[in-house]
Amino acid sequence: MDNTSIVFPPLEIPETLAAGPGPGNTDPRVLDRFTQTGLADHMQADVLRGMIECKVMLREIWGTSNVYTYGVGGTGFSGLDCMLSAILPGDSVVAFVNGTFSGLDGLAIRMKAATRAELKINALDPKPSSVTIVEVPHGQSVTGEIVENALAEHKPKWAFMAHWETGSGRVNDLRGFSDACEKYDALGLVDAVSSLGIADFSIDDYPGIVGWASCPQKGVLCLPLTYAPVSFTERYIDEVRENGCHTYVHNPILEARHWGIIDGEDVEKGTYHRTHSGYAVAAFHEALRIILQIGKPQRAKDYAFHEKVLREAVEAMGCEVTSDMTSLVVLNLPDSLAGREMELVQGCRAEGFGIWPTLSEPVQIRIGILNQLSESAITDIVERFAAAMTEMGADIDLSQVHHVLKRHYESDMVSK
Repeated sequence: MDNTSIVFPPLEIPETLAAGPGPGNTDPRVLDRFTQTGLADHMQADVLRGMIECKVMLREIWGTSNVYTYGVGGTGFSGLDCMLSAILPGDSVVAFVNGTFSGLDGLAIRMKAATRAELKINALDPKPSSVTIVEVPHGQSVTGEIVENALAEHKPKWAFMAHWETGSGRVNDLRGFSDACEKYDALGLVDAVSSLGIADFSIDDYPGIVGWASCPQKGVLCLPLTYAPVSFTERYIDEVRENGCHTYVHNPILEARHWGIIDGEDVEKGTYHRTHSGYAVAAFHEALRIILQIGKPQRAKDYAFHEKVLREAVEAMGCEVTSDMTSLVVLNLPDSLAGREMELVQGCRAEGFGIWPTLSEPVQIRIGILNQLSESAITDIVERFAAAMTEMGADIDLSQVHHVLKRHYESDMVSK
């Protein structure tokens, strides 16, 4: 009998320009903090200091006085799962869906709100009678009017919406959603996975929303498996205290205890819930420091400026932009390349240029600028995309494209 073990060669993953909706290229400072961190017990003094300071920085970045503001270990879905865990079987919910990821959120909500009988019918795609999914067509935003009409009709306990839907690149009406939740006494929940750390907003300005969940790999730009920021009002926490939730790992109150948040107050030390990684704490801490050193308003302006340059450059190539986010351009190719979106994406990826298609119909191209906020970075993205289109036979006037870049960046230098 041959007991020889198979020894696979190590992975050699090349550097890629991550120019999609996320994750983005992590800042070198964050990677340095991760790699320079020693193997430490999770109760080591600087690990604990880092967790305390992360809470403070997160509250400033979220723009909130919510004590229950912290990071959930894992990806953005971990933060969302924590927030949505307060929804129990039979709870009435209205969820607004206008793309791939709000659609996945809607599925998670249906799973959580379904009764045992409803799960037994189709456990992986339940259709609970207590949940209303309001479908908004791809490429359109959820408006305040849409929310108002749905909540007026159904008067649910919970209402859900994504702030920025990266599936189609659309920004949804946060003010309209919050106002309608207040008016109809619904507990508002928001997926802010793609907006936190990019848009300049403060969650305390939206009192109809009681729960927020974000992501470590988009606007925060930390290593993908660190912490997903969440923030909950006292009203949300009271709901969990009174009714519980069907999870231990992502329990909003138990998670908070490990961050030293107990009975609505910050305490010196938390209670055990999970073993935190010193590597993750150090990286997350540095990512938050970077955002605050730049400042939320300036960071938002930078994203808006560079997105405008990219938008006009791809329009000069004959593309039609249908998105309104400031970190992502979603576009239709010129008629001569229509139907070849996946071919273009695969060709770019083969060259280390990581753009994405949309994951639902109609198929479009998504080009992101996460952590690519400079003239050189945007120029690189534009030139790579133009080269890929030209390789496939597009007739592009590069002089016109470069004129767009020059006009914006020269005027930016003059303004500074």
